[in-house]
Amino acid sequence: MDLKGKVAIVTGGATGIGRAIVQKLASLGATVVINYNSSKTASEELVNELTSQGHTVDCIQANVSKFAEAEKLINYTVEKFGRVDILVNNAGITRDNLIMRMNEEDFDQVIEVNLKGVWNLSKHVSRVMMKQRSGKIINISSVVAIMGNVGQSNYCASKAGVIGLTKSLARELAKRNITVNAVAPGFIKTKMTDVLDEKIVDQIANNIPLSRLGEPSDIANVVAFLASPLADYITGQVLNVDGGLVMQ
Repeated sequence: MDLKGKVAIVTGGATGIGRAIVQKLASLGATVVINYNSSKTASEELVNELTSQGHTVDCIQANVSKFAEAEKLINYTVEKFGRVDILVNNAGITRDNLIMRMNEEDFDQVIEVNLKGVWNLSKHVSRVMMKQRSGKIINISSVVAIMGNVGQSNYCASKAGVIGLTKSLARELAKRNITVNAVAPGFIKTKMTDVLDEKIVDQIANNIPLSRLGEPSDIANVVAFLASPLADYITGQVLNVDGGLVMQ
């Protein structure tokens, strides 16, 4: 999996799964632009860490839910590095609550970031990739988009929307040699799971055939595969990376 000469954008790339994706793509030789909204310090620290290792990495602030800011992110990357070969739509938020307690703002914010953000970036980058006649768009969905989850009607709806968007764009862009795929993580060890009680984590693990939570690197490895020439004949697919939690 050699990504030398490729330029990648990773939204929400400063922390968690996004950080692991940035590290993996950079390790394979890609030039990586980290997008962040509020994690400026974490982004700059990651840039410094990777550039000290000899990688070419940059970062830029942009709220992906805003159409103009998404365009700014794409334009910045093209102006600085000349092209965009890989877009990883990873940025996402949660505003969990039961539907009887969830307010309209909590629903709208999650849809705006998790779904509209993917559409915004995909629209702007598709023009660049169509001119290049090549590109890889990889969207981070979730297994809860397939199975549902109590208290996450907004999040599940947004991530299910990402799957539908992925398949539609895969059909639209295939003739220009652009592949569009989705990765659906299961329960992954991040700051969100670190705050859970150990008994709850054990209960979650007991429902997973492989009997453990995933690591951010498990997702990063699959993203790297989809971004590489090894996956040139794969498009419109959803890859569950969940230890067997959801089997179809």
